[in-house]
Amino acid sequence: MSTDVTAKTPAPAPPGKSGGAAGDGLLQLVLDGMRRNMRQYGMLIALGLIVALFAVWTDGDLLLPRNVSNLVLQNSYILILAMGMMLVIIAGHIDLSVGSLTAFIGSMAAVFMVKNDLPWPVAVILCLAVGAIAGAIQGFFIAYGGIPSFIVTLAGMLIWRGLTEIFLEGQTLGPFPEGLQKVANGFLPEVGPNTNYHNLTLLLGFAMIAFVVFQEFRDRRRQQEFHLDVPPLNLFLLKLVALGAAILTLTMLLASYKGAPIVLLILGVLLVGFGYVMRNAIIGRHIYAIGGNLPAAKLSGVKDKKVTFLIFVNMGMLAALAGLVFAARFNAASPKAGLNFELEAIAASFIGGASMSGGVGTVLGAIIGGLVLGVLNNGMNLVGIGTDWQQVIKGLVLLAAVGFDVWNKRKVGS
Repeated sequence: MSTDVTAKTPAPAPPGKSGGAAGDGLLQLVLDGMRRNMRQYGMLIALGLIVALFAVWTDGDLLLPRNVSNLVLQNSYILILAMGMMLVIIAGHIDLSVGSLTAFIGSMAAVFMVKNDLPWPVAVILCLAVGAIAGAIQGFFIAYGGIPSFIVTLAGMLIWRGLTEIFLEGQTLGPFPEGLQKVANGFLPEVGPNTNYHNLTLLLGFAMIAFVVFQEFRDRRRQQEFHLDVPPLNLFLLKLVALGAAILTLTMLLASYKGAPIVLLILGVLLVGFGYVMRNAIIGRHIYAIGGNLPAAKLSGVKDKKVTFLIFVNMGMLAALAGLVFAARFNAASPKAGLNFELEAIAASFIGGASMSGGVGTVLGAIIGGLVLGVLNNGMNLVGIGTDWQQVIKGLVLLAAVGFDVWNKRKVGS
């Protein structure tokens, strides 16, 4: 007895369902990509939410062009310190002396320029050299003396603070030359026709967008050539659109006021330079290797002592630069300058994705972490939250960021 078996064809999808399925698939792809890159995108999302929250809470005052410009100026020295601190933490160390070293360099700048009438460009070079020497002294004891960085930089914190008091004789010293003040408080000059916007700032903003797009595509192509995992194309394009929109928004806000602050250009140069070094240069890979697995790095031929020494020389120079910017911004050197700057820089690094165990983090992450703290400070001041509660809130944000890092590690490990 034979049976007649007829193949059944699947029923066609109802009209309109296929597009919805494709949309759901795209959303799922984006969500999966974000989960795999949560460390990279988590704080960017958090920064966007914090900005949106305070923009609503302050009736838009947070995003006024003048306030955005002040936000950059007020946090410039912390962002400079955070970039150096991120490298220190990636290598598995810590630096508690940067706040005191910032004050010490400010005091030396005042002695050079105010007391001895030294031309400010010469004084700036001397101050950067002194910062490098201070970092080299600490780096020598850490790298070649084998003393933990916590102890060496704790001693440095006391030494540089004491020397600041000695140099300034317990008094505030100023004012600084106008040229140095413009570095910390000045803006790019006006050029071109009157367009109701700052033309040079617009030009730099568009150039920055083009550079970011080029850099992202080049990095993606290189990762693919080495058969490394890359984010899905849809998520990659979404990231480019978000970065471009953020840069364009900042550009338009600054261009509608006085233009880009000069210190923002300094931050941009440092960000691009350190970003390139950590991604492409041999020493950048060695820094990650030392922090990730020191014994394996030594077996691979990494000169860990030399790299550690150079990291602290670099941190000393950046602390000197931050000290010059801070002193010039307030037009005076004070014995109390730089208080808690080291804690702000460390917090910015951890909020920006650094790991307590070392080997993880990016320079851009340090900038994002610093901006999170800066927006929190600025927003809470605008809505009238007292300094006592501000400290509580910033502490909770830091705890949440480190807790998220621990949770993410456990999830990946499981």
